[in-house]
Formats: sequence, structure tokens, C-alpha cells
Amino acid sequence: MVKKVELLSPAGDLERLKIALLYGADAVYIGGQEYSLRANANNFSIEEIKEACDFAHSLGKKVYLTLNIVFHNEDLNGVYDFIKQVVDAKIDAFIVSDPFIIKYIKDNFDVEVHLSTQGSTTNLESVKFWKNERIDRVVLAREVSIKEIKEIYDETGIDIEVFIHGAMCTFYSGRCCLSNYFTNRDSNRGGCAQICRFAFDIEDNEKKFTMATKDLNMARHIDKLIEAGVKSLKVEGRMRSPYYLATVMSSYRKIIDNYYEGNLTEEIIDREEKILSRVANRETSTHYYLKEADHNDQYYTGRQELSNQDFLGQIISYDKENKILTLTQRNYFKEGDYVEIFTPSGNTYSFIIDEVYNEKMERIEVARHPEEIIKLKFDIPVEKDSMMRVKVD
Repeated sequence: MVKKVELLSPAGDLERLKIALLYGADAVYIGGQEYSLRANANNFSIEEIKEACDFAHSLGKKVYLTLNIVFHNEDLNGVYDFIKQVVDAKIDAFIVSDPFIIKYIKDNFDVEVHLSTQGSTTNLESVKFWKNERIDRVVLAREVSIKEIKEIYDETGIDIEVFIHGAMCTFYSGRCCLSNYFTNRDSNRGGCAQICRFAFDIEDNEKKFTMATKDLNMARHIDKLIEAGVKSLKVEGRMRSPYYLATVMSSYRKIIDNYYEGNLTEEIIDREEKILSRVANRETSTHYYLKEADHNDQYYTGRQELSNQDFLGQIISYDKENKILTLTQRNYFKEGDYVEIFTPSGNTYSFIIDEVYNEKMERIEVARHPEEIIKLKFDIPVEKDSMMRVKVD
């Protein structure tokens, strides 16, 4: 049996972790409450890391922990105890960029270490160096091409991980100091203020200047990455919502599975790209994978990010006897709307809403209060944590 490429999801907390794994991720990467580049995410306590590992391992899946800040002297205080506690929680791998932390873990523990994209690894000789330093996997810099990935894999055979979807840092593999200068928040120690997404006034010009990159989307080129030797396909977004993760994992799961089954058609890719385009509010590109990135891959004069209201509700239970599903409402919907439910098991059901009820089973015409408990008549049993959205044409 052919071993499929790994689909790797971010997870900012336990709820997101469980959703990502249920919707098709093979592994998740998380941050602890220290030493992570996403200090504004909820992140995981040691107990939560243990719970995360137990849940993932019960599904035959993995959890990786980011330990990839740029360490200063004071950051080393307590890091050794922290690493031991995480190892004891049964983490599957650490994602690290600091050479000393890499050496410390490999010298003292039997656990995988993956070189973070913060390592800015872009060439074959650097990969050979890190392989000699006992690195188990290299997360390549986001500035490499598919051609370069293939050359690196063919020469080294090392596990390669690359980003395939989500926000792209404007600066080289995330190594940015703008946040430090503008807001006194160190982006390389978890404090990124996303200065690259600010809109700046230009003297005597009505338009504002931005340097923000468009998001990455490689849905149409997953086959090329697999055939280049990539072992893990990584999605960005530890701050993203459970609905975003469910949607993105579900789409890439379908693309990957259909590729290995020999059924990946243009029709499937077109539909999944459409779904992916509706779950986020930025334009996308392939950035460096197919060519050198240029002005077409960035927003130079501002952008519009329209609020997405496709997400209508998350199913919390299904009553088989009365054929009624209960959901937590997220966006406005009403009787007569054409919607669809997609499930963790990969099924999608389209239907027109017939009757809407509140928590007391009183009929209402419109669901307009976010977080309200809503009930709908529905003939097909659906799993908890299935999602309802606007019908995708």
C-alpha cells in the first residue's frame, strides 16, 4: 500500500485540533504557552498538550510542537524543563530553528526534530548539513521552487515539508523586524503585529501603499509537489477558525485522496478551489513554486477584505428518532435558503431549508442571532461537528 503524503494542519487550541484531525489532517502543529511564534493564539498548556497527543494518537495521527522563536539568553530560562514535560506528554516531534535547541533535544531525547521554515533553508548543501546534524525533516523556506524541491529530495532523500495554503509572510521566511521597530513587539519571538498588512499614507497620493502578500493556494499543483518528493503538505493558520480548518482540511483531503486513487479531475479541483476561495477573504497565488514571485503576488495599493458569511452553523447533535439536527448558528439564514452540510467523514448534503425552529422547538422564519441554538428537520443522520454553509454552486 502506497504511503500518502501527510496533510499537516495548524491548531490554536484543543477545539481546533480536534476539528482539523476529524476533517482529514494526518497531523497537527501546535504552540505551547512559551517559545512559540504565535503568542496571540490561545496555545496549549502541558496538560492540554498531553490531551492533544492522546486524542491524535487514538486516531493514529500525530502532534508536533513549535519551539521556533529566535532565542535570546533570557529565553533559555526554563526551556529545558519545558522540553522534558512536552516529551513526557508524548509529542511526536518538535519544530525548531535554533541550532543549540536542536542539538539539546537530539542529545537528550528520542524524539523527532523538524527544522522550522524560520531556518530559511533554500539549498541542497544546507539540507545536507542539517541531515548530518540529525534533523529528521526540513521545512523548506517558502521561497523555493518545485524544481529546487525535487533536486533537494533526489540528492538527500530527507523528509521535506512545505507550505501549501494560507497567509505568506512578506519577509524572508518570516524573519522580519518591522514589528519590532513600529510596535516594539518582536515578530521573531511571537509578537508579530503584521506591519506588512498596514496601509501607509503616501504624500500627495490618494492611494495608500501596502506591501502585503496575497495568500498561498497550491490546490491545483498538489500532484507536482508529491511527485517532487514532498512528504508533508502544511497549511498556515493557527489563529484561524474551526470552520476555516474544517473547510481547508476537507478540500485538501479530497484532492490528495483522489490523486492517489487516480481520480483527480479538473472538475474536482475546480470545485475545491471554489470552496477554498470562499472560506478566506484574500486573493491567492502560487508565489515562488512555479516562478519568481512578482508584483502580481502582492497588494501594492491596498485591498478589500470582505467579511465572509458562508458559515451558517456547526452541528452539535442529531436526533435520529425525530430526524432533527441541532446546530449553533453563526450567520444569518432563513426558510427557503439553499444550503449544504459537510461532515468529518467527507459527505456533503445539499438541501433547501424547510422549517426553522429555536431551542424550544418554536417555529421561527429567520435565524439571525449568532450562537443561538437552532433546530432543523433533516432526514439524514449527520455527525457532531458537521458544518452548514451556503450552497457552493
